[in-house]
Amino acid sequence: MANKVILVTGGSGLVGKAIQEIVKTEKKADETWIFASSKDADLSNLDETKALFEKHHPTHVIHLAAMVGGLFHNMSHNLDFLRKNIHINDNVLQTSFETGVVKVVSCLSTCIFPDKTSYPIDETMIHNGPPHPSNFGYSYAKRLIDIQNKGYHEQHGCCYTSVVPCNVFGPHDNFKVESSHVLPALIRRMHETIQKDDSSNAVFSVYGSGKPLRQFIYSLDLAKLFLWVLREYNSVEPIILSVDEADEVSISDAANLIAKAFEFKGQLNYDTSKADGQYKKTASNGKLRSFLPDFKFTPFSLAIQDTVKWFKENHNTARL
Repeated sequence: MANKVILVTGGSGLVGKAIQEIVKTEKKADETWIFASSKDADLSNLDETKALFEKHHPTHVIHLAAMVGGLFHNMSHNLDFLRKNIHINDNVLQTSFETGVVKVVSCLSTCIFPDKTSYPIDETMIHNGPPHPSNFGYSYAKRLIDIQNKGYHEQHGCCYTSVVPCNVFGPHDNFKVESSHVLPALIRRMHETIQKDDSSNAVFSVYGSGKPLRQFIYSLDLAKLFLWVLREYNSVEPIILSVDEADEVSISDAANLIAKAFEFKGQLNYDTSKADGQYKKTASNGKLRSFLPDFKFTPFSLAIQDTVKWFKENHNTARL
């Protein structure tokens, strides 16, 4: 079979960096990997998208690039998130089609599911109702990838699919407190607390009650699953990439593991004046397990240790 040229959009982000790491040891002889970032092309611009594809001639695409942001940025810029991501996704998928790309794997998010739903959520429920109003722009743009994938398959026979990860974390995450997700924000803030006071008198404030439950997937585990989807999963229907339901942890559990990884000597305080958000967003990985019943996820405590270690060694160059 001819060599595969695999273009990864958003290749310098959390998941892109993890895929780069896994490819070092799991790359196949017939694969050439290209990791593109926003410095290589503005994918919301059709001409720049076409130029990127013309330069590399990909046969396969892992599409990670997106306009992303934290809760408050989403709330105040829903139109921008909708338009920018629609442009990015349409440019990548249509250029892939026009240049004969064999397969595209796009990345969705569990936050695109209906706001009012039953749990656990699964792949059949993406379009069952409106998303949470705080991020409707981002959510609808991501949902449209699933619609487009089905359209390209129905009209042209294309193998374009999508994955839906649960909460991803790991090295190279976004550690900007105002726009990052819960784990990198806790890691960044705890590091700063220890810098100011490394005694048993130090107090670290966890926002909210600590009771909400979340599923977290280590970025390197997700990267391994992305390679499996690219090579083996040939349905246009989306697939949730998540740890098992039994691996759901509370924010309090996560904060305690982060404190342990930092060897924090002080006390954790829960600031209940801060919002908790949704109590749970449990996703079913039953479909994934039907294909990979024996896949071993990195234990959460170990993944936290590795991420904290990476942050301590790289906080001067991390995304802060």
